[in-house]
Order: sequence, then C-alpha cells, then structure tokens
Amino acid sequence: MFNALSGMGGGGQVNATASNNSLTALYTTFAIFGILGGGIYNILGPHLTLFAGCSTYVLYAGSFLYYNHHQHQAFAIVAGAFLGIGAGLLWAAQGAIMTSYPPVNRKGTYISIFWSIFNMGGVIGGLIPFILNYNRGDDAVTVNDGTYIGFMAFMSLGTILSLTILPASKVVRDDGTRCTNMLYSNVATESVEILKLFYNWKMLLMLPAAWSSNFFYTYQFNHVNKTQFTLRTRGLNNVFYWGAQMLGSIGIGYIMDFSFKSRRKRGIVGIAVVAILGSLIWGGALANQIKHHKGKVLDFKESRSSFAGPFVLYFCFGLLDAMFQSMVYWVIGALANDSEILSRYTGFYKGIQSAGAAVAWQIDNHNVSPMSQLIVNWVLTTISYPLMLVLVVLAVREVSKAEEEPVKQFAPSSADNCFAQ
Repeated sequence: MFNALSGMGGGGQVNATASNNSLTALYTTFAIFGILGGGIYNILGPHLTLFAGCSTYVLYAGSFLYYNHHQHQAFAIVAGAFLGIGAGLLWAAQGAIMTSYPPVNRKGTYISIFWSIFNMGGVIGGLIPFILNYNRGDDAVTVNDGTYIGFMAFMSLGTILSLTILPASKVVRDDGTRCTNMLYSNVATESVEILKLFYNWKMLLMLPAAWSSNFFYTYQFNHVNKTQFTLRTRGLNNVFYWGAQMLGSIGIGYIMDFSFKSRRKRGIVGIAVVAILGSLIWGGALANQIKHHKGKVLDFKESRSSFAGPFVLYFCFGLLDAMFQSMVYWVIGALANDSEILSRYTGFYKGIQSAGAAVAWQIDNHNVSPMSQLIVNWVLTTISYPLMLVLVVLAVREVSKAEEEPVKQFAPSSADNCFAQ
C-alpha cells in the first residue's frame, strides 16, 4: 500500500513538497532504525517487531488524508519520521524471515514469493486511486479522501495479520530441518554486533547496491510517473509497475535457484543478467528524458501511441527494481543461514538503502534536474554490479549446511569475515 501511495508521485498531491519532506524524515529515521532493526528483532522476536512496524504505516496514510483538508505538512513530516522507525523494524524482521526460514537451495524462490505477495499490495494499491479517480477528468491533480481511507483499511488489516507469523524456533522446513532455535539476544550483545557491521568487508562491498536500491525511486515516481501522466493514468501505471515487480522477482528467483548446479555460478549469472537489463532500461530512460517536453502529460485513453513508450519504460523500471533487490537479498541470504546474523545483515542493508533514499528526496526538493538524477542513478547501479560479483566469488560457499541448530545461549557474531572455502 505504501508503494502505491508513494508511486503516484507527491503522495497523490499536486505539490510534491510535503511528500518529499515527509519521505526525507521517513528515510532519515529509517536509516537509523534499519541498522538497529536487526538487533531489535533479535531481542523482541517477530510478533512485537512486525506489529509495531506495521502500525506506523496507517498513521502515515492518515497524515495525507489530513493534508487533503488542511494543507499543513507538519503532521505528514512527523508521521513520516514515525514510519521510518516502524519501517526499520518491519524490514529487518522481514529480511531475517525471508532469508533464514527457507531451505538453503530455495532462498531465491522464497524471495520471489515474498516479492510477489509484497507487490500484490502495490497492484491493489494502484487500483484504488485508478478506480476512485477514474471519472474526475484530466484536470484532477489530487486524489480524493476515499483513496487514503482505502490505503488505511488495507494497512490496518496487514498490521493485524502480522501477529500470525511463526517465530524461527517453531518453523520446520520441508526437508525436516529447523530454523535457528534461539534464545533471544540482549541489548549489549546486539549493540556490539551492529557496530561490527561497519567494518565487515562483506557489508562494505554491498554499500553501493544498498545506497542505490531506493535512490532511483525519486526519479521514477516524481519525474516519470508524476510529471508525464494524468492522475488516473498514474494509478494505472502503478498497477503495471508493481505487477512487473512480481514477474521480475519470479524470473530472477528462478535463475538464482535453478539455472546451474553451482551456487556461486548461479549468483554470478544472476548479477550479469540484472546488469545487462539494467543498462538497457536506463539507456531507454535516457532516450525518453531527452525527448520529453515539460508540461506535456499523457493519458492512457487520450494519448494513444505516444503513451506506449513512457508506459513501457515505467513498466521496465518495476521489472528492474524487483530483479535488483531480489538479487541483493539472495546474496545476503547466501552469506549465512542463522536468522540472528541475517537480521543484522538485512537491517544494515535497509539502513544504508534508506539513507540513500533520504538524500534522493532532498535532492529532488532542491530542484536538481531530472537528467542529472537519471545519470546519478545509472552510475550508482552500474558501480554496484562488479562489487556484488566480488562478494559472490569470495563469500558465497558452494555447500552450506542447513542443519538443525541447538538452542544458543549467546547470539552468534555477524563479524565472521572469513573468505568462502
């Protein structure tokens, strides 16, 4: 739902300033609590962590309902800051569950299943503004109250459903093995382990990929979808953008799990595929940006053939986003099997990712040209590919035993910097 809300550009408002400022506050606190989130998950467990994280999304959607009537951005900014805290908890917990619960040889498949379910929310969320704003005409620039209320209803349902997630100690995989059977950690242990992440060579190699993986949203949402399409068309575009993510995650998940017997080779091929597609898609974005005329907006019914090119580009952006992030999650999941270690790794990834996003939204607020933003995004993602290849070659083991583990009295260290055997 949050994806659909932000994907409309400007949070569905004519002026993107309030949305940009709230997203800056969001990703600033997200950067902090993303890194801390893994430790918090290891202390609180999945139920409290997920429920606390999910509840902040409802508040954020409500802040834009308020803004629709009062045009005061303070509430949206504060709600964004709270959402950053909640998102840090949610994504650290989600990352630990997604990468540690599956069998070792099916992590790509489980990542794609998660990504498909995750983006089904974006598809439904895209349908809400499309349907509710369909007959408002081409002059409509701000979504109606029903759009935000619909988002809040779905977010509230998701918050309640988070309480049904099983803890790692109760999960038995299809092959009979168990996830980590852990005693929850403590603040002192997690503080030390989180600090160790900042000089863990594996995390350092992942920095450009983490920084860039949400950095490009600002350009895609505010300078492709928001500026080039009518309001109702933006909702329709989001249906296909998030739908493309489902396809992309399934495709890269298959490559990462089934393309070759060698685990390391699968990782190398997956990164190469994403790198080639990424270069082609950003090249298409450059061509689209060059020929785009400022102030010209397209409608899916009225614009006919001129609508096709930018629409296909936006669809491909969704495809690339899912493939890029699923690739990174697969690599993270291949670095360890222990949920405590993986919660820290994914928390670190989300924290750096969010710091990049906070910078990106403020860059847009300072009126940096769309062309400059495009080039920076292309360069950042391109730099990340060879570094991810190095990480796979040096750190991904061919054999990783998914054995049932005994109850641990102490949380395992995430600073195991040994090279792959």
